[in-house]
Amino acid sequence: MRVSVCVGDYATTPYCIPGLELNVYSMEELCYCIKENAFLLDFSLMNDSLIDWIERQCGLKNLARELYQLAHKNGSLSAFGMMILAYTGLYDEDVIREIGQVLKKGAGLSTVEKRKSQIDHLVRQKKFLSALRGYDQLLESWGEFEQDQEQPPAASTRAAILHNKGVAFAGLMLYGRAAACFREAYQISGAEDDYTEYLAAKRMELPEGDYVALAAENGGNYQCVLQLEKKLEQLTRDWESQPEYLRLYNRRELRGTDRQRYQEESDSLTQALKSSYRKGF
Repeated sequence: MRVSVCVGDYATTPYCIPGLELNVYSMEELCYCIKENAFLLDFSLMNDSLIDWIERQCGLKNLARELYQLAHKNGSLSAFGMMILAYTGLYDEDVIREIGQVLKKGAGLSTVEKRKSQIDHLVRQKKFLSALRGYDQLLESWGEFEQDQEQPPAASTRAAILHNKGVAFAGLMLYGRAAACFREAYQISGAEDDYTEYLAAKRMELPEGDYVALAAENGGNYQCVLQLEKKLEQLTRDWESQPEYLRLYNRRELRGTDRQRYQEESDSLTQALKSSYRKGF
């Protein structure tokens, strides 16, 4: 039997980490979240609520006292995080130094860039609806961010937000909305990648004849059209070599030879697709 010895008490009331919206009940859970999400954390981690939680819920008065002094003497985010990690002893010195570097790099990002990184993480987790809400909030507050004289957001950041908003819409198979986002991003950035993504979304949205007409109207971007077709051909070849494709292909035989097994395969596949899709909600 393995016995794990924790540093401090196991909290009866969890602490919710700002920006991540994750509840932790112990110092080890806190350290794990800091390590795994270091690139998403900002100065909101250095707050009295966390320090009070460490003192009262975990019973670590000495650590809380040191963290309080650091937080109230303009200490850095990396020093704050590394102090917690070193005290708990969950990771070795090399890992703690690496995490400290990530925290230091992230601390240099603007509020918009940091929040964008947090929302981008939701897209990678396929939590598309949550990501869309986050991007909308950022864009709705854009005028306020522009009034920041020290760190006004760059136009390229807005384009990147719109691009990733398009990715989230595409993940929900809302290709028309995705195309609108990619097009707006392209109008700001002028980047070929944004235009190519716009074409890809329109190709998924429109009947083939309508898409061909659209591509013909934009002859100045003919190279983007060619690159997209080449990419789609390669993706099709890659897909046809996957076990999932072969399973679908073989189901054609079952439709005529074993109707019961065909129905069972169909039900199983449908349920898997539903589960995958619901992860975006």
